[in-house]
Amino acid sequence: MNVVELFAGAGGLGMGVSLAGFSPKAVIEWNRWACDTVRENARRGYPLVGDWPLTEGDVREFDFTDLGDEIDLVVGGPPCQPFPLGGKHRADEDARDMFPATVRAIRQTRPRAFIVENVRGLTRPAFANYFQYVVLQLTFPELVRRAGEEVLDHLARLEQAKTSGQRRGLTYKVVHRVLNAANYGVPQKRERVFIVGFRADLGVEWNFPDETHSLDALLEDQWVTGDYWDRHEIATGDQPAAPSRLAGKIDALRQSNLRPSAQHKPWKTVRDGLVGLPDPRDTALSGAIHNHRFQQGARAYPGHTGSPLDLPSKALKAGVHGVPGGENMMVMDDGNVRYFTAREAARMQTFPDGYVFHGAWSEIMRQLGNAVPVKLAHVVASSVAVRLVELAERKLKSFLRA
Repeated sequence: MNVVELFAGAGGLGMGVSLAGFSPKAVIEWNRWACDTVRENARRGYPLVGDWPLTEGDVREFDFTDLGDEIDLVVGGPPCQPFPLGGKHRADEDARDMFPATVRAIRQTRPRAFIVENVRGLTRPAFANYFQYVVLQLTFPELVRRAGEEVLDHLARLEQAKTSGQRRGLTYKVVHRVLNAANYGVPQKRERVFIVGFRADLGVEWNFPDETHSLDALLEDQWVTGDYWDRHEIATGDQPAAPSRLAGKIDALRQSNLRPSAQHKPWKTVRDGLVGLPDPRDTALSGAIHNHRFQQGARAYPGHTGSPLDLPSKALKAGVHGVPGGENMMVMDDGNVRYFTAREAARMQTFPDGYVFHGAWSEIMRQLGNAVPVKLAHVVASSVAVRLVELAERKLKSFLRA
């Protein structure tokens, strides 16, 4: 199965998709540092990206009609800047909104399915009309905005097509959901909206994969059975106090006969994610590990406190005018804080240790802050791949019966 990846960044989404069995026909990214990261790993022979057909450039200028073979999947996390739909020609004026380019790619490649990822803020009530506009454009990619047409008029035509049950031309069955990466085994509380569509003519039924991990199972592991501390070889006297804000939930778990771990695995924590990595301040041990250099300057103050070791990390952020340290630093056992090294941040995003990043620490953290966790991408893409394989099998059986 083949895939086209838009806005590839440092490769998190693409690597997860590749692990799910897709082969890239095109990989497009405009940021040169992110492209250098992909190229460096390809040069080093890293298997998941070694054969990526990378294009460094603007997606809006890429000609998808040259790709030839039918495309199975289009994926991407388009940069966007939500705007009030009432603003006159607002979409034309904001070059940061890349959803139109995403819709064009889908219109030109006609993939069997697509996966679009974006920030949770896109689903806020303030942007409800904008989000609906995005979803409807992905549902009806051939119902394009006319020259001189106001955005609200275009939205009205899309709404009319939706309510009429229109299925003429290229249309998709689209669903969306906010997913928390921690609920799928990523050591990071990272909430993002995923929009998934299957071409309507295929008759595919699909839903988002079930969550596999939970906070309740982690609290049971830590404060009911104590298995968590045993795994990390932390003696009772060295264990931190249970979080006061979770005291009621912990007491309820202790008194209940039900065990959350019967349904889910425990959330992965920062401590889980860092297993096997030496302290970066010990250069004799950390010096041989790619991107594992100690970064000075971390400090805590109200609202800027870092990630506790025994919970998933806060969502890593890229920052616009530099890296916001509250999200990109950790609280150590002694209560002091330090920045995640780039390698530790890559662990929080479930990048493999063999994957190296190009650029200074701040630039690498920007790449990681913009990335999709590899594990989460793999989970979602695998569930899509299952449906596409089933579809191919049904077609083959039908052909053999004919």
